[in-house]
Amino acid sequence: MRKTIAGLAAAALVPGGVASADTEGTETYDMLFRSSTLDDVPRSAMLIYAREVANRTNPEAAAAATGEVELRFAADDPTLAALRFTHGDSFSAIGSFPAEVGNPVIMYFMETVVRDMAETAGGSPFYIRNRMKEALLRPAGVEAVEVEFGAEEVPAQALTLHPFKDEPNRARMQGFSDLEVTVTVSDEVPGSYHALSAHVPDLEGGAPIYVSTLKLKAPGGEVEP
Repeated sequence: MRKTIAGLAAAALVPGGVASADTEGTETYDMLFRSSTLDDVPRSAMLIYAREVANRTNPEAAAAATGEVELRFAADDPTLAALRFTHGDSFSAIGSFPAEVGNPVIMYFMETVVRDMAETAGGSPFYIRNRMKEALLRPAGVEAVEVEFGAEEVPAQALTLHPFKDEPNRARMQGFSDLEVTVTVSDEVPGSYHALSAHVPDLEGGAPIYVSTLKLKAPGGEVEP
């Protein structure tokens, strides 16, 4: 998982051949991948994101993927932001990433959506990942919102992507062509990301086909010595 996320991060943070995207497309990318998102977070702090997953096709895997994602700075090298996933009394390391490039939780989130989609709907994860990357460089809807953080309401922006809106293979994607990804960011919350959500609706009105969310818990805790 660590190598895969690092690959997505490198691809996302270095647009490469698509660098000539228009201003709106660039703004989409810039809003989601700001390199300064961890600059003001104390190195003694720990950010905890509640992770919830629902998958009608594979409910057991979704239950195992529901838990918490912790971000803390490495004790021996505070320039590294370390992520780990906890589920009940168990935990697994996700990886360590340079804090100077920003909050890695967004790369983790995007990559888990790619993986879940590939496992559920089939198809190449490389193709899915490339379409997600392309969506980062296209215009996207942005809405000014107020979000609850702790005991307060803080201003935020919710940016929504539809990576497969014009997908030519939508008939074979088991509903995932309607995937909607919403990232809510705010300068008032540590690490910038208040919530990240991927949602595949059932167009016949039933329960969603797939939902994956990460939401920052408030307040951030202090790392135990």
